[in-house]
Amino acid sequence: MPGAKRKKSEPDDLALRQSIVDHCRGMNASGFNQGTSGNISVRRDKAMLITPSGVPYEAMTPAMIARMPLSGGRDEAEGPLAPSSEWRFHRDILRARPEVGAVVHAHSPYATALAMTRRGIPASHYMVALFGGEDVRCADYATFGTQALSDHALAALAGRSACLLANHGMLACGPTLEKAMALAVELEALARQHHLALQIGGPALLSPRQMAETHEMIRSLNYGNG
Repeated sequence: MPGAKRKKSEPDDLALRQSIVDHCRGMNASGFNQGTSGNISVRRDKAMLITPSGVPYEAMTPAMIARMPLSGGRDEAEGPLAPSSEWRFHRDILRARPEVGAVVHAHSPYATALAMTRRGIPASHYMVALFGGEDVRCADYATFGTQALSDHALAALAGRSACLLANHGMLACGPTLEKAMALAVELEALARQHHLALQIGGPALLSPRQMAETHEMIRSLNYGNG
C-alpha cells in the first residue's frame, strides 16, 4: 500500500503495539469511540507507532501498526499498511511536546457534541484543572488530516493535555498510553457532565482563585499521576 514500507518489527515493539491494539478495542467496546474514527500513537525513540488507516479494530493486529519517524512524513512510514490519516497532529504533538509519550484521538459522544457547537469546557468542575489550565479549549476547525488541523490542535493544547477539535472530536495526551487514555476518559466524563449542566440553566463557574487552589492541591497530592 502506498505510503508504507515493510520492515520486521523490533522485538521490544511488540508489547507497545499490542497495547495500542488493546486500547483501540477497549475504546469501541466501551462506547467511547465508534468504528475506525479514533486513532492512537505512542512515542518510540525518535519515531512513533500509530494505528493504520481504515482498519476495523477487531481485525487489527500488532504487525499492522505503522512506525513513522517524527522527523518525516507518511511516505517514510514502515509497515504493511498506511498510517492513520491524522498522522500529522500525532507527529506534531509528539515532536513539539517531549513530555508526551502517547496521543489518543476519539469521536467520543459528549466531547464531540460540544465540539460540534465549537465550545470548550470552562471551569464548571474542578477536575478541569487536571488538564493543565482553567478550561479545555476547542481548537478552530480545519479539514481532517490537514496541516491546518494539526496547527490548530497544537495551539489549543498549549499548556494543556487535552482539547476538543471543532466539528470533529477530542484529543488527549500523556506520558504513557495508559495515562493518555485515562485523561481521554476523564475528558469525556467532564463533557457529559457539562452537557447535562447546560440543560438545566448552565453551570456556575469556579473563579480563577478557586482554580488556582485546585491546581496547588493537585500538585501537592500528585493527583492523577499515581
